[in-house]
Amino acid sequence: MEFKRSSGVLLHVSSLPSYGGIGDLGPAAHEFVAFLAAAKQHVWQVLPLCPTGYGNSPYAGSSAFAGNPYLISLELLCDWGWIAVERIAGLTGRGGNVEFGVVEGRKLPLLHEAAGNFLDRAQHDAKLADQWAEFEEFCSAEAGWLTDYAYYAVLRREYNTGAWTAWPEPVRKRQPAALAQVAAKHGRALAQEQVLQFAFARQWNALRKAAACDAIRILGDVAIFVNMDSSDVWVHPELFELDEELKPVRIAGVPPDYFSPTGQRWGNPLYRWDVLEQSGFDWWIDRIRRACELYDIVRLDHFRGFEAYWAIPADEETAINGKWIKAPGLELFRALETALGPLPLVAEDLGLITAEVDALRLELGLPGMKVIQFGFSDKSAHMHLPQQYTPGTVAYTGTHDNDTTQGWWNTADAATRSAIEAFVGPVGGRPVWPLIRATAASVAEVAVVPAQDILELGSEARMNTPAVGAGNWGWRAPEGSWKPVLASRLAALVDVTDRENDPLGEPETVRE
Repeated sequence: MEFKRSSGVLLHVSSLPSYGGIGDLGPAAHEFVAFLAAAKQHVWQVLPLCPTGYGNSPYAGSSAFAGNPYLISLELLCDWGWIAVERIAGLTGRGGNVEFGVVEGRKLPLLHEAAGNFLDRAQHDAKLADQWAEFEEFCSAEAGWLTDYAYYAVLRREYNTGAWTAWPEPVRKRQPAALAQVAAKHGRALAQEQVLQFAFARQWNALRKAAACDAIRILGDVAIFVNMDSSDVWVHPELFELDEELKPVRIAGVPPDYFSPTGQRWGNPLYRWDVLEQSGFDWWIDRIRRACELYDIVRLDHFRGFEAYWAIPADEETAINGKWIKAPGLELFRALETALGPLPLVAEDLGLITAEVDALRLELGLPGMKVIQFGFSDKSAHMHLPQQYTPGTVAYTGTHDNDTTQGWWNTADAATRSAIEAFVGPVGGRPVWPLIRATAASVAEVAVVPAQDILELGSEARMNTPAVGAGNWGWRAPEGSWKPVLASRLAALVDVTDRENDPLGEPETVRE
């Protein structure tokens, strides 16, 4: 798809300076939308919104369809009449890094309390009657994933095993009698999980509507693989390479390379692409349909895996002894187009990309990605510098997997620093805005900058370090970060680089 020339900011919802210990969909999110509008930005890129699993990674979610309850705003639930203000008093204030343990221990019980209050009151309280009707409509519309996800979430809490593969066999293998017993025993808890998904959807839709009023498009993220410990694999084991005991036969990862002599063993179960193809790719169609309900533009993480993927025997401790297996990428995307029409997709095509992967992306007409940080090591990396960009590109100073630009500079060697200054001129130890300007001035259709870069923060604000299991995903912007002077600086750059457009539409005019 061809996008209009535009620009935006990468900031995950959890990184907002919201009340309650974690960024959420409440007032701080709406304040950020107002900042983006003042800054003339028309793209807000977020990471996957799914419930997070081990390590709190949004790329290791417990569902490819559900929303993360952590991101629900308690303040808005108070406004709706679901919980009293006094009950949420005393939670941590705005700003400071995310404390996932505190959020799980203190916020999540309050969310369940609010959901229970809604169930108890909504059918008898005239003020909540419209919300109850919305809830029933939501449950009907999302029944294809919602009911099973509720079972999964309740059972995960019930057994506290860390993975559904350790549950008792009757529920692990979804025997109807066992699920009926769960429904009888945990009916209220199942309903509360559905209510929380409704609350997430209601708050997310309100935020998207506010963004759309200023032609701000949400660029979301879909990870190619799903987590083994997820409702998706529990509900659809036939779609994955599992043995009779529902354990993985082969898993996903990437082969050894310059950065890792043993490769990366991700552990995600691989798809049975033959089974998916025989079903007309129905599960993938449902997944992308859901993504398009959540986002205006969808980034496909690890796009190269749609052409070929690295398959590792599950009993291997490293990724060394894997092999490349072809995937039916073209057939999948043609099925998606037939079912859903033209799709606003972006291919994450970073890393070792073959001619076959490039050919698939070009055949599908998908923009690829360039990251200016990658461009200064040697001539072979210059594809990531603006002079080699093509219009069908989404360009970044860095991504959630990179160090911040200032942090990267602080640890760069002399040759890299010299190359940067040869490209943008002397930077006096502050390369961030010169590289932002270089990205924005390029021919790339969309230019995106992480929020940490526009704030010129160092490595302390890094979001994720790949292959490091702990200490990631916890950065949260300080309160008061989105200053008018910063919005004016971004807006001026938009004006001079001609990026004042809605990426999906015509050049922006004043909206009512």
